Amino acid sequence: MKSRKPTAIIAEIVKYVILVAGALFTLLPFVWMILSSLKSGSEIVSIPPTIIPTHFMFSNYAEAWQAAPFPRYFLNTVFVATVTTVGVLLTSILAAFAFARLDFPGKKIVFSLFMATLMIPGEMLLITNFVTVTKLKWVDTYKAMIVPWLANVFYTYLLSQFFSSVPEALYLAAKVDKCSDLKFLFKIMVPMNKNAITTVAILSFIGSWNSFLWPLLVTNSPNMRVLSHGLVRFQSEAGAQYQLIMAASCILVVPIVIIYLFLRKYILEGMAYTGVKG
Repeated sequence: MKSRKPTAIIAEIVKYVILVAGALFTLLPFVWMILSSLKSGSEIVSIPPTIIPTHFMFSNYAEAWQAAPFPRYFLNTVFVATVTTVGVLLTSILAAFAFARLDFPGKKIVFSLFMATLMIPGEMLLITNFVTVTKLKWVDTYKAMIVPWLANVFYTYLLSQFFSSVPEALYLAAKVDKCSDLKFLFKIMVPMNKNAITTVAILSFIGSWNSFLWPLLVTNSPNMRVLSHGLVRFQSEAGAQYQLIMAASCILVVPIVIIYLFLRKYILEGMAYTGVKG
């Protein structure tokens, strides 16, 4: 067995040291948030600061949960994120199939226009969307938080690339067997590209869950707030009770972390396939 050169071993060690340091640097704020959420009010502002709480105050979570209507915020967030994700999947799958398999007049022009919209910053759409929502009298409703985001050009483009990779012969064989386009889509296309579709669903759900600016613009009453919006309100209402603010922040972040831990396989596979196909 050929021995490795000392320079190669050193380079390997340096690489892993940098990766470990980067991981620790990324995890540090999250770990600090969790530890701070378990401290007492006096301990969290003590100087010098303590890293590990002297007494773990798990009651901070119950107090934070009761200090603001977080159950209502949580239900609003889950409802908006779920409905938005289902809508995005439906529109993205249908549009991607149309661009990948169907022939219709102006297909290339429409697809080019779709792609051109990716160059428009999302912030520029907020004003026009808000004006539209206001004219429709949707302000402070679920429709205002959901309908404007039921279609996503990037997800449509992503899925169209996957659908295009399905052999044309398979589609033609299905048409010979008198299989409708919708049946071919949901019986063959969707199962064959389940990793990409799952990735789109996860990313859409996380994006909707973390959305802050749009719900802030289109909601007024406390009953319509989502977690990210409610957390900001809670920070101003909680004042200097930083331990409660940290506990409330954990309530917002932990569900997304759990989703990622359980579904990271699909995210990584979908991203890997995207890189290969792109």
